[in-house]
Amino acid sequence: MAPGVIWLILFYVIPILTLGKTSVAGQGVPWYDGFARAFTDYGAHFWRSFRYAFSATVFAILLGYPLAYVIAFRSGKLKNLLLGLVILPFFTTFLVRTFAWKTILNDSGPAVWLLDHLHLLPEGDRLLNTTIAVIGGLTYNFLPFMILPIYVSLEKIDRRLTEAAQDLYSNPWSAFLKVVLPLSLPGVFAGSLLTFIPATGDFINAELLGSPNQQMIGTVIQNQFLQVRDYPLAASLSFVLMAIITVGVLAYARVLGTEELA
Repeated sequence: MAPGVIWLILFYVIPILTLGKTSVAGQGVPWYDGFARAFTDYGAHFWRSFRYAFSATVFAILLGYPLAYVIAFRSGKLKNLLLGLVILPFFTTFLVRTFAWKTILNDSGPAVWLLDHLHLLPEGDRLLNTTIAVIGGLTYNFLPFMILPIYVSLEKIDRRLTEAAQDLYSNPWSAFLKVVLPLSLPGVFAGSLLTFIPATGDFINAELLGSPNQQMIGTVIQNQFLQVRDYPLAASLSFVLMAIITVGVLAYARVLGTEELA
């Protein structure tokens, strides 16, 4: 048996089967009780998680694509430096980075001070414990996962294609839309998955930057596993989350029309 198959069995198949067994092991209730409660009791948490993750993914594309484009086509000798700056946040832990944003966004932090002085934040309003803070934290923490795949796709594009488009009287914007953007879609696809999937299950940003009103499904699963210790319900919620994400990813891949992941 190949080492890769053994690895998948040990660290994917067996954990999934164990989780499935746990999800139907509720005491004194039907085996499907946890799955039913996932929709009746926690439907709002699922919807909020997908909404936040989708928003973070869109913002990551809007911020990450231009930066990846500049690094790939316009950075020159600064390319390695810019790539180093993109991965620099990984030298600190996810938790520390999120705590840093909590300090920045709190009521006495620099962000509130600046917005107050610019009269952009209404009196009495705050940034911390809001939806904006949670989505902003998700966008920041997963932005490198968007930039790097897009950069790889852009770097693979033959520069002669854009030169040929310009020789055929295409302006730079038209050449980008008809040549560069379609060829970079595999990177956008990969970056979207690498951003959306972990953002959906994230609980740290909602826990540190949000309030109970911003609680995501990842927080519910964590609490059910570690505090309430309702393992069947936690496992059922995890399975429902995985199933919805899988269906969404397959639909997204079909709409985008690409099977190549950068």
